[in-house]
Amino acid sequence: MLARTARDVEAAAQRGRVLNSERTKFQVVAALARQERARVRAEINNDTRRTGMLKRLDGIALILAQTATHDTSLLELLNEDAVMSDAARALTRKLMADAGMKVAPVDDAPPEPPAAPAATERQVVPRSVISRQLANPFLAPDYSAARPARTPARRLATWELLGPLFNSFERAGGEASPCMALPTPSSLHAEGGRELMPHQGQLIAAAADGHRTFLLADEPGLGKTAQALLAAQAADAYPLLVVVPNVVKTNWAREAALWTPARSATVIYGDGDTMDGFADIVVVNYEILERHVGWIGDLGFRGMVIDEAHFIKNKASQRSQHVLRLSERIRERVVRPLLIALTGTPLINDIEDFRAIWQFLGWIDDTKPLTELMAALDETGLTPADPGFYPAARRCVVDLGIVRRRKIDVAADIPARRIADLPVELDTKAGRSIREAEQRLARRMVERYESALARRRSGPSDLGTDEIDHELVRRIATRERKEATKAEGEENLFVMMRRIGQAKAGLAADYAAQLARSAGKVVFFAKHIDVMDAAEDIFTKAGIRFSSIRGDQARTARQKQIDAFVNDPEVAIAVCSLTAAGVGINLQVASNIVLAELSWTDAEQTQAIDRSHRIGQTEPVTAWRIIAAQTIDARVAELVDSKAGLAARALDGSEDEASSPGDVQLEALVALLTDALTGS
Repeated sequence: MLARTARDVEAAAQRGRVLNSERTKFQVVAALARQERARVRAEINNDTRRTGMLKRLDGIALILAQTATHDTSLLELLNEDAVMSDAARALTRKLMADAGMKVAPVDDAPPEPPAAPAATERQVVPRSVISRQLANPFLAPDYSAARPARTPARRLATWELLGPLFNSFERAGGEASPCMALPTPSSLHAEGGRELMPHQGQLIAAAADGHRTFLLADEPGLGKTAQALLAAQAADAYPLLVVVPNVVKTNWAREAALWTPARSATVIYGDGDTMDGFADIVVVNYEILERHVGWIGDLGFRGMVIDEAHFIKNKASQRSQHVLRLSERIRERVVRPLLIALTGTPLINDIEDFRAIWQFLGWIDDTKPLTELMAALDETGLTPADPGFYPAARRCVVDLGIVRRRKIDVAADIPARRIADLPVELDTKAGRSIREAEQRLARRMVERYESALARRRSGPSDLGTDEIDHELVRRIATRERKEATKAEGEENLFVMMRRIGQAKAGLAADYAAQLARSAGKVVFFAKHIDVMDAAEDIFTKAGIRFSSIRGDQARTARQKQIDAFVNDPEVAIAVCSLTAAGVGINLQVASNIVLAELSWTDAEQTQAIDRSHRIGQTEPVTAWRIIAAQTIDARVAELVDSKAGLAARALDGSEDEASSPGDVQLEALVALLTDALTGS
């Protein structure tokens, strides 16, 4: 029944019209599938039957995922904060009853109200916010004085400057500083006697001295949350708005109570019925920001922090538009508000990822630098036609508030970390099937290459008969990657990588179990749910207690799992989703990490490792990366390592190449085709 209902929504999405009724079905199917998965894993003891039922549920999840690619607004309905309407509750009861499941009786409910349009999110104003507004007896203030005066046209007014500004970071050499000048802190003590590290005190001192915009890009694990909270206290930037990923908003409230106990903090869940409208610090997650953007813009926030700021890199997304709208609203109303963007990985794909973050901070708009940056560029006396413009322009941007420190430079007392690759042989039937699929993929690309080359050779050619046309190789690989994102089949690059993860799951779990017995607590990371499920089955059979940290958990359940791993000595392993647990949680109790599946980028891999390699860690951290030998898995690992330096190159002055997920995927296919041509 769930599959049939999911197919109905998929068909509507393919037709291009996802009405409110289909959205309701999508939400209900997702919720019931999660509920059924939990029941199957808890109640079905027969391994064969349990595996079969979980496989069918995976099929439903795949239908929902494919449907969401047609209408990405459906993803919002998967969030734990998504409101379950009366229609959704009624459909849930109907599906359960039709399936023969027991349905609890319900009191007579009033008639269902007319459905809200699906195109826009329902706006709400929490009652406590209304109470705060009513408690203020004063007229609305005049904000005209807060608006910056218009500046006359300057020498650079006719130049296109944003492109050269981004290029200035790509051209950075090894001597270029990634950090603005910071003052020496007068004290390293926070409220309650908590000690700060010197690098943390420097940023707080800068805020106390009057600096008000920061791109805080310290490497993960250097205490950015504490720095942001204490900078707001130093700047008296209350009320403070904090926008964060859903998985870390509870942690932000805990950190606020820890570092600024004199300031009240509240977290917005759903419609905000439980929030405190009078709190000094308001924490909201990106996923429900649209629901609250109206009243947030009018409340009078004097500061705003966005965590994991690379989440807004896509300016076309609704989350980015809401964040930028709120930032602009605050800057219109407050003279020099405190604006802080936090991210340990500011650049994921390319240098343009800076654009939305700089706009949030008020350094640029869609087309040009704004007042402060334009004045700094003007003072250099240079134009983009001058060779010296690029290092000078980069310095101007950095001085506006880029703060980037590396662990090796400012936290030498944090033990070292290393990544150790463990090659494994997939000598099972599944492993042989994967290698055969890889060979078929290579043969298909070779056939396309040879066909294209044969057409070319009807005319003049500069290549010898045995030479490889590397430009054509890249074109064939590009076509294959593009088709792989749309098609299914065992010879698809992405499907093969998932199958490799499934084949490695048992070996990775066995190794994690050995580490847990001999070396203490272990964090086990995987990308796919079925890999996590397989690992957890092995730990259960081995009698090893574990926590499970997943994206589909309610916040209280997730936090309970984290606390159990951190505080209970009997919980030996944390089984973590790479995407759900790769940011914003602290797992310093473990110094061994098992990466069961590979990331497409070094940034994602680093974020996961830095859940343990951070302030508070007392032992060297080792990430054990499980690599399937003699498969494309090994090639991907090499490419991720060789293309790890985008943030380092732009901010730290490294000369390493930049990379993106697409780069690694493309280069893996290029290598596969090149090896096949060389071998043939």
